[in-house]
Amino acid sequence: MSIGAQKWFKSSYSGSDGGECLEMACTWRKSSYSGSDGGQCVEVAAHPSAIHIRDSKDPEGPTLTLNPAAWQGFVAEL
Repeated sequence: MSIGAQKWFKSSYSGSDGGECLEMACTWRKSSYSGSDGGQCVEVAAHPSAIHIRDSKDPEGPTLTLNPAAWQGFVAEL
């Protein structure tokens, strides 16, 4: 897996005072419904304590972060 497929997330406990921080790399997975036609697609990066969701057409854009229970509830309603 290339490092380009990963995004680093800084701990929410990290501050701006230069203290010790923890960053974690997550691998993004694209929806199996995504095609090469440029349709509406999402990518998901899962971690035991957080699920990150982003627009596959804008990988540097904003990321929605949910706890795993909220993600499971969302997916169950699809």
